Amino acid sequence: MTATSTQPTQPTQPTQPARPAKPAQPTARLLPVAEPSRVRRAALRLVRQDGRVFAAMIALNALAAGAGLVGPWLLGRIIDEVRGGASAASVDRLALLIFLFALAQLVLARYAAYVGHRFGERTAARIREQFTDRALALPTTMIERAGTGDLMTRGTADVAAVGATLRDAGPQVLIAATQAVFILAAVFALDPLLGACALVGLLGIWCAARWYLRRALTAYLAEGAANSALAEQLAATAAGARTVEALGLQRHRITACQEHIEQCRATRHHTLFLRSVLFPAVDISYVIPVAGVLLIGGTLHAHGTMTLGAVVASALYLRQLSQPLDTILQQMEQLQSSRASFARVEGLGLVTHTPPATAATPADHRIDVTDVHYAYDEGGDVLHGVDLTLRPGERLAIVGPSGAGKTTLGRLLAGMGTPHTGTVTVGQVPVADLNPDQLRGHIVLIPQEHHVFLGTVRDNLHLASPHATDAELRAALAAVGADWTEELPDGLDTDLGHEGHRPDGAQAQQLALARVVLADPHTLILDEATALLDPRAARHAERALAAVLEGRTVIAIAHRLQTASDADRVAVMEDGRLTELGTHTTLVAANGTYAALWRTWHGERPPAT
Repeated sequence: MTATSTQPTQPTQPTQPARPAKPAQPTARLLPVAEPSRVRRAALRLVRQDGRVFAAMIALNALAAGAGLVGPWLLGRIIDEVRGGASAASVDRLALLIFLFALAQLVLARYAAYVGHRFGERTAARIREQFTDRALALPTTMIERAGTGDLMTRGTADVAAVGATLRDAGPQVLIAATQAVFILAAVFALDPLLGACALVGLLGIWCAARWYLRRALTAYLAEGAANSALAEQLAATAAGARTVEALGLQRHRITACQEHIEQCRATRHHTLFLRSVLFPAVDISYVIPVAGVLLIGGTLHAHGTMTLGAVVASALYLRQLSQPLDTILQQMEQLQSSRASFARVEGLGLVTHTPPATAATPADHRIDVTDVHYAYDEGGDVLHGVDLTLRPGERLAIVGPSGAGKTTLGRLLAGMGTPHTGTVTVGQVPVADLNPDQLRGHIVLIPQEHHVFLGTVRDNLHLASPHATDAELRAALAAVGADWTEELPDGLDTDLGHEGHRPDGAQAQQLALARVVLADPHTLILDEATALLDPRAARHAERALAAVLEGRTVIAIAHRLQTASDADRVAVMEDGRLTELGTHTTLVAANGTYAALWRTWHGERPPAT
């Protein structure tokens, strides 16, 4: 379990282009995209979770569509009644019925939209919650390999697109589709020949939509991937701004970002081209069925086989059909875009790794590393046959040159990875088999960077112990010397971030250490927890850290050898191997690698041979 992770947080109608070349597809996705079959199953699962509301939405839409069909039919009746010499009272009654059915349609459609919005909001909330759960359960190595840009885009733009579709586009399309089916059925009921004429006239829309749908999903997936890549570039550039400036890499980073911007532009132009073909074809196709029905209906009326009212009603129905079809086609872009977004959101379910819910409980606090080999992705081993045992309450320092495997070993000890051969166990239970709650109670990693989450002080502390009382929270803060929290205007309810208190580096670390106190693990892994602080802040942090370390097993990944000299034992890593293990005094006397590092640290010359 990682108690802290990153640095302190201070808590958008283009014109139609000429047809562009189809953008190249990404050759690999670090975070996968769900297959269409999985997306369909996920969508059906969401519908079943709120099945009654969904059924009510369909029923209300059907009633609204049925009420809307009565008006044109009654208008045709009025025409026939007037031609037959009916009285004004008869016409008035029919007109009153038109008004009543129009009013009923308005009320039903409005309530159907309300129910649809409720369904959309609740379903969108489920998607957001599921995404959060899956993102938190992602293996740390997967997040680091994929980068934060892709995950951030999926959690913001993609989730928002799916939510907007469920809230707006989805109910609108469902209402429009119901209306379109009922209108076509009404035309067929008036005269099957006119209904067949209408269907033939609508073939142009079907062909244009089919052409669009065969290309849209791939195009929108490519656009989403390009957006993720751009977000990753911008995030990396912003995070490393000081390094970029110090090394004079501004032009290089600008060029890299411009390349990704160009890729985004190319993918968006491709999706725009698809829309620029679809919509003009649809606009032309609207006129054809109306013209066909008027011509054929007029001919039939001239031969006395159809009344004028039926011809007028059919033409009005087909004109009325343009509105729901417009809604469907205008939302088709949103539906295809959100379909691609939903595939990217659902793709997290393909890589989420949940440790097995083992019934085994560690027998004690002893940690054993046995013949561990580990490699990142497809590369070669970075750890080679590491064996190590830590006794409860022991303080161990892991030292060695850069790239020796110190941090990698510390991450495996913290359960942030699984060796491909060998085991890492606590109390004879593999660390990788512990669920997050179990792991938090045994081992916690404290890295160099410390994160302050947006929210109150209480929110930040409850991450480690959700049921802790205010007294326990204040005791944890007092244990690490965070007296500044008592001076905050709202105490534990003070907001942290842009609109509240902005903690500095030392305060951010104190909050992180207070979370450790609340989690109460028996083993702490320190990756130079004060290395990024200025000297004055580091002194305060080291005093707070000393209070947290009391009575616990401590594994210190030491970049400063002063830390190693205070440890019970020192483990020396070289090229992924554990080459020396012993007390500080013993290893200095052995005149090996550790002794050389110690002399270099103190600026001493090596002994003459």
